[in-house]
Amino acid sequence: MQNFGARQHRATGILLAICIALVWLAPGVTSAAQKRSFKKKECLDCHQDFAGKYLQLKDLHPGVKDSNCESCHLRHGLVGKLLLKEEGNQLCIGCHSAESIGLDKPQVHTALQHGKCTSCHDPHGSNGSHLLKAEGAEACYTCHDRKAFEKPVVHAAITQGGCAACHAAHSSGQPNLLIEPKTELCLSCHDAGEAGFKKAHESYPVEKADCTTCHDPHSTVGEKLLKTSVHPPVAEASCDSCHADATSEKPFAVMAEGSDLCFTCHDEAGLKGGGDVVHAPFGEGMCLSCHDPHDSQREKLLARKGNDLCVECHEDKGKKVAYGHPALTEGDGCLSCHAPHASKGPSLLLAQDAELCSACHETPGPEPTVKTPHPPYQEGMCTSCHDPHGSDFKAMLKERADAVCYECHTEAQASFQGTDVHQPVLVGNCIACHAPHGSDQPSILKETGAKLCGTCHEDLVKPEPGGVAHPPFEEGDCLTCHAPHASNVSGMLMEPQGDLCGECHSDLTGALTSDTSRHPPAAQGKCTACHSPHQSKLGHLLLAQSPDLCIACHKDIGEKMQSEVAHPPAARDCLRCHSPHSSAQARLLAKPATALCGECHGLQDAAFSKAHLGIDPGAMNCTSCHSPHASKDPRLFKDVEHPPFAAGSCEECHDVAPR
Repeated sequence: MQNFGARQHRATGILLAICIALVWLAPGVTSAAQKRSFKKKECLDCHQDFAGKYLQLKDLHPGVKDSNCESCHLRHGLVGKLLLKEEGNQLCIGCHSAESIGLDKPQVHTALQHGKCTSCHDPHGSNGSHLLKAEGAEACYTCHDRKAFEKPVVHAAITQGGCAACHAAHSSGQPNLLIEPKTELCLSCHDAGEAGFKKAHESYPVEKADCTTCHDPHSTVGEKLLKTSVHPPVAEASCDSCHADATSEKPFAVMAEGSDLCFTCHDEAGLKGGGDVVHAPFGEGMCLSCHDPHDSQREKLLARKGNDLCVECHEDKGKKVAYGHPALTEGDGCLSCHAPHASKGPSLLLAQDAELCSACHETPGPEPTVKTPHPPYQEGMCTSCHDPHGSDFKAMLKERADAVCYECHTEAQASFQGTDVHQPVLVGNCIACHAPHGSDQPSILKETGAKLCGTCHEDLVKPEPGGVAHPPFEEGDCLTCHAPHASNVSGMLMEPQGDLCGECHSDLTGALTSDTSRHPPAAQGKCTACHSPHQSKLGHLLLAQSPDLCIACHKDIGEKMQSEVAHPPAARDCLRCHSPHSSAQARLLAKPATALCGECHGLQDAAFSKAHLGIDPGAMNCTSCHSPHASKDPRLFKDVEHPPFAAGSCEECHDVAPR
């Protein structure tokens, strides 16, 4: 039977396979399968805006022209992201070899070197040659400021042939991408043997020199492409004023060395201006350290622009700082304060200390204008605190404010240490409270009392409408309680709380000493556990009303009063029965327990006597049987009761005799 079943299953399987094959091969099914095939879309089927923008341009990239987008791009389907096969120039080098675009030469155009062919070329198409985004010099001006090339007198090579007349677009073996060595390039247009050329150069063999010594290769404001500032002998074509004769063996040799040559025209004494502190290069006859002997794009034939010239030697003054001196960063720069050749004072300064600063800043006169002037300011010692060249600290301070102050106030550095330090002191910001130049307040404070503190603690010093203020706080005398700089007591208090408060509240401290029962916060000098030190809406500067204030610590009593039958006086006010600070009675009771209870309960009443079996009230201790705060029992009996007591059968244990 088992063999027969197995054969039957195999036969069924074979039959099913034949049926599926027949259905699949049926003409209708084959047609449906063919219909499910997808037609490949071309890029421009989706990127129709691209076609409108580029396909009509004169010069198309071969990949665009041949509709071969995938020569540069990866297919990206529905993902809207540009996916290039390679980044930067690596993609271009796939077709344009590194050698063919000049990457193998020593001087490579920055855009090409940094992998940004698309800085100049449009990768898809252009109306210009070589797929350039712009033609001629306009392509260069996308990076290079055109102002330098469009001054009144423009080199004819630029106007006629553009930048490419002298420069290679991609790379060169010459500096500045020149297509030939500098002088050879110039002589390719200018004939050194021509009479006019010789006359203009007094027959000096300038074809052996560097033309850019005197001429700007692009554009200038002066004639003959001479630079902005021209040495008079150059402007007058009097080269022999400084150089040997044009026909001599060494025509470019100078008539004298260093300043000896310069002083044949320039008055040394006049340049010194009566100063005996001399700039080192000037004193050593090194005029060319700062000046160009022929011409310059800077005034006074300076070799470098402004401060750039000075920081070549004074490197430390050229560092970038967070707070720069405008006199240094604007206008005349270093020359705002320093003489270039000589001075009557140190450091080549034009004037000394406050006299120099007063040219821009308000400085003190001979008499103080405030009650408490800061001595360094009043004495004109500006550089005692400020770095005249700028610094990384606000107001150009030489260092962090506290470090500057401690240079004179050495004793303060040690005294300002503590476990609780005023935030401005902690961060070294002395000028948060003190006026750095002077003030009408003592200790050159900006303001006094709460006015000063309120500049930071504005919300704290606001009066509480309808509230109660601590007298020192109300009078704005914060320093009655607080140290201004640092303290070893929390809250920057002058002394521990208990001692500090006791200076005014001596009656309380006396009672704390003599009484037997003391409230722990009061005994431990933690007055602010219950009182606000500044102001409160409640009397006695309390932080909260009783009993809420008390149950903040006595949580067990609060929970009991909340869940059980509360003793009415306890529910209203703890101070009905207790003293807040200290007491001669146990548990801070305001009076002996029986006397205290008798204020509400008539101890001599018949009903009271009957309820208490006629026992003499003077012999009672109410809290032996009753809970003073709350109980589950309406009569405030304690939670655990002796059964005879609970049944009111005291006589079972006690001899109870009527009074």
